[in-house]
Amino acid sequence: MINEAEINSLIKLLDDPDREIFEHVHDKLISYGPPAIQYLESAWEQAFDPIQQERIANLVHELQFSMVKNELELWHQGGGFDLLRGALIINKYQYPDLDEQKIINQIEAIKRDIWMQMMFEGSASDQVKLINHVLYNIYGFSGNTTSHQDPQNSYLSQVLESKRGNQISLAIIYSVIAQRLDIPIYGVNLPQHFILAYVDESMASEFENGVLFYINAFNKGFIFGRRDVDMFLKQLNLNNDKQFYEPCSNTDIVRRILRNLISAYEQLGSTDKVNELKELLAVLS
Repeated sequence: MINEAEINSLIKLLDDPDREIFEHVHDKLISYGPPAIQYLESAWEQAFDPIQQERIANLVHELQFSMVKNELELWHQGGGFDLLRGALIINKYQYPDLDEQKIINQIEAIKRDIWMQMMFEGSASDQVKLINHVLYNIYGFSGNTTSHQDPQNSYLSQVLESKRGNQISLAIIYSVIAQRLDIPIYGVNLPQHFILAYVDESMASEFENGVLFYINAFNKGFIFGRRDVDMFLKQLNLNNDKQFYEPCSNTDIVRRILRNLISAYEQLGSTDKVNELKELLAVLS
């Protein structure tokens, strides 16, 4: 149980000029963990001293960051089976007050609109054409080609709001919806690009590893074949490594989100964010 009187007394000491006192107060408040956040936020609203305000804001961020780190660690240790959950944890790094249920509802609404038009006997390409029609024509999703390096492209809440994203965020939305419809579409970790594969394991004798075709979620769900991946790798002077053709793990996908964010914040010169995101990346090593 939190002692309210004690926590409020400690918060009042946050503007103490004595470094030793401040550090003691800081450590004590951090030891309370996430329950301290509401008291700190309430004190921030009433604080007039800029030093106290800054110190409160830093403490809140520190506590919120440790929550994200712990959640990511638990997700990873649990096998990282739920891709949407992994992406939402990263989303909370930038938006700690994220309404997760709102995101889940938005994904469900798109899924429902596809399901209502779905012919259950449809072929794999028919299924993909329907997903493409709903996602890109009805909902208006598209690749953000003008601000490709913007970190907002990596946060699902912002992508669902603006309908603009990068290769990985659009691919996550696409594959999560497909899998909820029992359509076997999974992410493929291609260098400098992120694509999707339609996998039918019953066709493994006809198609290598059961991959019928690939999908480019960034380019309105464009369908292409293995030969196109061969050519792309050739342009990059890379070997036809098995991992560039097959679905990757959800952990690999979340690592890729983090690397994109690190690159985006490096370009913006946000050193603190880069360091924190590297910490999160280390959790998944």
